[in-house]
Amino acid sequence: MCAGMQRGRFISLEGGEGAGKSTQARRLAERLGADGREVVLTREPGGSPGAEAIRGLLVEGEADRWSAVSETLLMYAARRDHIERLIEPALERGAWVICDRFLDSTRAYQGAAGGAPMALIEALELDVVGAVTPDLTLILDMPVEAGLARAAGRAGAEGRFESKGHGFHERLRAAFLHIAEREPERCAVLSAEGDLDAVAERIWAVVAARLEVAGG
Repeated sequence: MCAGMQRGRFISLEGGEGAGKSTQARRLAERLGADGREVVLTREPGGSPGAEAIRGLLVEGEADRWSAVSETLLMYAARRDHIERLIEPALERGAWVICDRFLDSTRAYQGAAGGAPMALIEALELDVVGAVTPDLTLILDMPVEAGLARAAGRAGAEGRFESKGHGFHERLRAAFLHIAEREPERCAVLSAEGDLDAVAERIWAVVAARLEVAGG
């Protein structure tokens, strides 16, 4: 990083299926960029060409296509490429990065809900992610039934995780809430229910307060 250049900020959005993360990530990026900030909007799995190639392996196909351990390894292969090629360079040049899912999704989906050993996930997190952790993680929470009903209305082939059983999604929701409870300085839980504008305002209030953002 050049002398005098301030490192960018990193915000991740997390939550279960149908919580509206992608829509709210886009709206937040637009709002943060409205006063001239460089904002990079990205997603996981994906965000770089190599990671996007791996994404198709993870989100398409039958629910039992991969074991939780295999999923974890694929997720971290994608995440490393994403960090190296997009996230870290953006933060280094002072951009704000808004990411639709990041490391907490692996903890929740593959770990708590899927059964992959947390020791494996923690070891990969340490070596692959290192210090590139979000400054703020917004966890969009809503009842499982409502989220799955929303997700069912989406078009496309990326329905592999939605097709996992109801118990999986209940464990997933509990896992995200547990992460927030353990790391309150990084995480904020917000209701994803209500109209898009209401959710966007809840998000902006947290971002403005936690990261001292003015205006918007």
